[in-house]
Amino acid sequence: MQSSPVIAVALEGDNVITRVRELLGPTDSRKADPGTIRGDLGVDQMVNVCHASDSTDAAAAELKRFFKDGEVFAY
Repeated sequence: MQSSPVIAVALEGDNVITRVRELLGPTDSRKADPGTIRGDLGVDQMVNVCHASDSTDAAAAELKRFFKDGEVFAY
């Protein structure tokens, strides 16, 4: 997240953390299955194209880091 511009997205839904992490694949892109974002587009563990929170606590902290009050809307 320090080497290039970032597009931050806040997602909400049932089991959203688990579901997004399944879509992305494991953090180490070399171990990610084809068809996952990291498997198709990642380079290695440190250059893996995308980041996703791994817990609700991490998500809460990261939402505060990337978004100001009033920038995240409920759908």
